[in-house]
Amino acid sequence: MTARGGAAETVVITGANRGIGLALAARFARAGRRVIAACREPAAAGALRALAGDGAVRLEPLDVRDADSVARFSAALAGETVDVLINNAGITGGERQSLADMDYAAWLHALEVNTLAPFRLAVALLPSLRRAARPRIVTLSSQMGSLQRRSAGSYAYRSSKAAVNKLMQTLAVELEADGIVVCPVHPGWVRTDMGGAAAEISVGASADGLFALIEALTPEHSGRFWTWEGKEHPW
Repeated sequence: MTARGGAAETVVITGANRGIGLALAARFARAGRRVIAACREPAAAGALRALAGDGAVRLEPLDVRDADSVARFSAALAGETVDVLINNAGITGGERQSLADMDYAAWLHALEVNTLAPFRLAVALLPSLRRAARPRIVTLSSQMGSLQRRSAGSYAYRSSKAAVNKLMQTLAVELEADGIVVCPVHPGWVRTDMGGAAAEISVGASADGLFALIEALTPEHSGRFWTWEGKEHPW
């Protein structure tokens, strides 16, 4: 897909050094998009650096929970058009998430990364998003944040995803006048370091589904919760 003026669309992906983020960077690059792949330590991201070797992927350092890092990142993109922002970076919230043993510091960390960071980055990149013909903000959430699912444990992770769902729904309302589509998306239970080996789908399958969804997003999709298969998910 091309942006205004016939140029290839620019896609920003956070946490692009592994898992779904890396697969999305490869998928969008393969489709001819200009990818800006962000991660904390690009020099240590071997697979991402190899992907960037052909010039279709540009690497940028970014720690999503660090306000100064986000400011430097947005400054590096000043004057550029961002057609798609994919908030992919996320963490589980640690091993101790039970009634009997809760790591409150890890919970706060999860909220910083999974909830506050997508908002902070979206706001920082608004000038670049407003330059796009079809601006889209997609935040990888989880069905574990759905209030209609009854399940126990994982308090930090579930609450951070439920919070970012509401945050993105609200952001969609505020950015509607700008024509910016905003959606949280459940990427599926994916075989990654986070999802584990027993997960249902491969990284490639998730990335392919997410790619198709993101390509098809219109203002009618905005402010709604979607799955990687393009189906609407209950809040």
